[in-house]
Amino acid sequence: MFIVMTFILLAVGLVIGLLFDNIMIGLIVMLALAVIFILYAYFFSKRSALRANKARIVTEAEEPRLYGIVRSVANKAGVPMPEVGISEYPMPNAFATGRNPKNAAVVATRGLLNLLPDDELEGVMAHEMAHVKNRDILVMSVASTMAAVLSYGAMFARWGILMGGNNRNGYAFLIALVLSITVPIAAILVQLGVSRSREYLADETGAMITGNPRALARALRSIETGVSSPVNEYSNTSYSDMWISDPVRKRSLFKRMFSTHPPTEDRIARLNELAIKMDTGQKPRYIKAAKKKGHL
Repeated sequence: MFIVMTFILLAVGLVIGLLFDNIMIGLIVMLALAVIFILYAYFFSKRSALRANKARIVTEAEEPRLYGIVRSVANKAGVPMPEVGISEYPMPNAFATGRNPKNAAVVATRGLLNLLPDDELEGVMAHEMAHVKNRDILVMSVASTMAAVLSYGAMFARWGILMGGNNRNGYAFLIALVLSITVPIAAILVQLGVSRSREYLADETGAMITGNPRALARALRSIETGVSSPVNEYSNTSYSDMWISDPVRKRSLFKRMFSTHPPTEDRIARLNELAIKMDTGQKPRYIKAAKKKGHL
C-alpha cells in the first residue's frame, strides 16, 4: 500500500511539473511537502494526540489500577513501560501514541475504566501495547502524512488548472483535472486499508500477549455498545483512527465504507477463532510470521 501511495505521489508531482512546464518543480514540491509532514508527524504526533483528545499523563498514585495493568502488560510484551494517560471522555475507549516503544503513551478513557473488569481492561491495554510493539503509531503517522501530502498535491494541481498553468500541454491539463478528483479519494482508501490491517494485527498480537483472546473480544463488544451510545459526543475525526473502536458514529452506509476500523463483529470472530486455536495448541500462521520478525 505504501508503494502504491509512493507511485501516486510521484505521478502527482510529475503532473504538477508538466502543468508548469518544469517536471522538477512538481517533484521537488511533493518531496518537500512529504519531508515536512513526516518530520512533524514523527516528532510531534504524540503531543498532538494527547492534547487533541484531552488526555493527561497520570502517576501510579493517581490511577493505581490502570497503572498496574499497563505495567503487567508491558512486562509480558517485553516493551518499556509507557506513559499512562487518562481522558475524561465518558465513552469507553483507548488509544496509544508515540513514535517508538521508548516514547510511547497509552491512554484510557474514564468511561472505559468504569465499564470493564480487569481481564477485559488488560486485553484492551494489550491491544494498545501491541500497537506500540508493532510500530503501528509510526506506520499510521506515515500513512496519514502521505495521504495528506497527496491531497495537498491534488489541490495544488487543481489550483494550477484554475490559474492557467501550462495551457499548451492539453494532456497534462486533462490528467491533472482527473487526478485532482481521484487522488484524494485513493489516498484515503489506501490509508484506511493500512489502518484496518493494523487493527487486526494489534488484536491478534494483544491476544497473544495476554493469552486470553476471549477477554478482548468481550471488551470490544462492550466498547462498541458504549461508543454507539447517544452520550458519546466525540467528533474529532482527525484522530478517530487512533482509538481501539471508531469513536465517530456512522449513520450511513457511505460513512461506514470509509471507516478507519474493521467491523467489530469481524474482529470478535477472528479473536474467537484465535481462542479455539490456542485452546488446541495451535498458533495462527500470521502470528508465527510476526514472531519471526521480532514482533512477539
